[in-house]
Amino acid sequence: MIMQIATTPGSDRYVITVSGEVDLATSPELDTAIIAAIESGTSSVAIDLTDVSFMDSSGLGVIVRGLKRCREADKDLDLVITNERVLKVFGITGLDQVIPIHDSIEDI
Repeated sequence: MIMQIATTPGSDRYVITVSGEVDLATSPELDTAIIAAIESGTSSVAIDLTDVSFMDSSGLGVIVRGLKRCREADKDLDLVITNERVLKVFGITGLDQVIPIHDSIEDI
C-alpha cells in the first residue's frame, strides 16, 4: 500500500495525517512534511498515524528526528496511534515513553 499524507496547518497545531505504509521508500516524504510543519510557525505538531498499517525502522527514525527538531524549535510533538501493530513498535523501542501518544486528535 502506498503512503498518503494530508496536512492541516493551523496557528496552534499543524496536523500531519498519514495513511498506508511508512517504510524506506516513503519515509522521506513524511520527513519533508514534518520539516514543513515545524517551519510553518505553529506551536505544536501532531502526526496522526491512525490509518498507518505498517511502520519500519526508517519511519521510526523520521519520527525521532522530528521530535529532535521540534524540541530544538521549542515545539510540542504528539502522535495519534490506534493500530496495535504500530503501537507495539513504539512500545518495544520505548518511544511511547518519550513521545505522547493519543487515541485521537481531539485527545491532544
